[in-house]
Amino acid sequence: MRLVDAVTQPRGVRQHHLRRGPTALLAEEVDEVSVPASANEAGKEDKSVDSTNARVDDHVSKESEASVNLTSAMEPGSDHLHRSLLEAKLEIEENANIRNREGSIDSTQKKTVSPSTDGALGAKKSVPPIILPDTKEAGSSLNDAETELDIASKRKSDRKLERRNLIRSEGGIFAFDTKFGALNPFAIYYGLVSILLGVFWFFALTICDIIYFITGNRFDRMRRIPVFINHIWGTLLMRFSHCYPEMENREILMNFYKQNRAAMFVANHNSWMDIPFMGATIGWRNYKIVAKKELENVPILGRAIKCAKNVVVDRSDRRSQLQTLKAGMQWLKDGVHLCTFPEGTRSRSGCVLKFKNGAFKMAYKMNAPIIPLSIVASGKVMPSHWLFPFRPAHGVAKVVVHEPVETEGKSEEELANAARDAIISGLPADQRPEK
Repeated sequence: MRLVDAVTQPRGVRQHHLRRGPTALLAEEVDEVSVPASANEAGKEDKSVDSTNARVDDHVSKESEASVNLTSAMEPGSDHLHRSLLEAKLEIEENANIRNREGSIDSTQKKTVSPSTDGALGAKKSVPPIILPDTKEAGSSLNDAETELDIASKRKSDRKLERRNLIRSEGGIFAFDTKFGALNPFAIYYGLVSILLGVFWFFALTICDIIYFITGNRFDRMRRIPVFINHIWGTLLMRFSHCYPEMENREILMNFYKQNRAAMFVANHNSWMDIPFMGATIGWRNYKIVAKKELENVPILGRAIKCAKNVVVDRSDRRSQLQTLKAGMQWLKDGVHLCTFPEGTRSRSGCVLKFKNGAFKMAYKMNAPIIPLSIVASGKVMPSHWLFPFRPAHGVAKVVVHEPVETEGKSEEELANAARDAIISGLPADQRPEK
């Protein structure tokens, strides 16, 4: 209710409003003026608060004077009524303008205050803005990822189908794949025979270990008994599974054995069957295989390697390689044959890989002859992706014996080349290295 409106109303209504006093009318006048909410908020600086208090005190003083003037002006017959009303209205509007300006100043100060400021201002810490990615780019990246995933899934499915077709073409319609390797009825039969014979094999090796422990390794220093047990297991397994290989030029070995010399046997390597094939070719002799350390983790086979004191090499440990060299040289000195695959790993393609010269170092140091062996078609009996042989080896695989290569007057590289050339000469075209 404006003060002017109160005066212009009828007498009864006007007296009612005037009884309320100029302070109440002033409050109503101020309420009608829009004051920003930020002007009434806490957290102003001390200087702004002192200035505002001074203005309020001045306003109260003026309001009291206006109240006195208005009271005196409202008496009957007063000549100052109209003038006092106008003065009161002007003061009210001026006070409202002052409050509006103070509210604007406070609002501006709050906007300019640093977000990290604390204390009386009570402002919140700044929050880094969230930058949303471009929806088009995100959608394009998502589509590309889905496309790559589909391509990878299709390739995996194609490889799986190709592998299944390969296994079926090799092992027949009853062949199937497992996470350990492919199997078919013959492979299952071979595995069962090897496990059954392996029980007796493991039991015999355990007895040997007990005897060696009790005697403090003074009994059977050359470890002939474990080699003999291993040879029995391998021979029976190949005979029962019809996997005993054919041999060519074995009379070369018979003549060499008459010299009573130790030799290093080297052969190409592309199948697990190469180990029993080499053992069958050497015959009932004491020999040690240079094997990688990982084979010690294979059930039963690992125990056989340890019990027979075969030469184990850890290719990741330089010190182990030196110990292997010394152990191999000692066996050759004691008249025990050594067997190794100088390629260092199985050839997945079946073709001969490059030889490692280090495989001939033991023979070179001890001036021992090297006897090359060409193992033919062992990969066609048991490829790398099969758990056991998928067909009998007899009539498919064979071993070709070559004349010994003397080490005298040759370097390690010359020995490696001579042995490699001899091995390649006994292999078919599909196993020879690609030119």
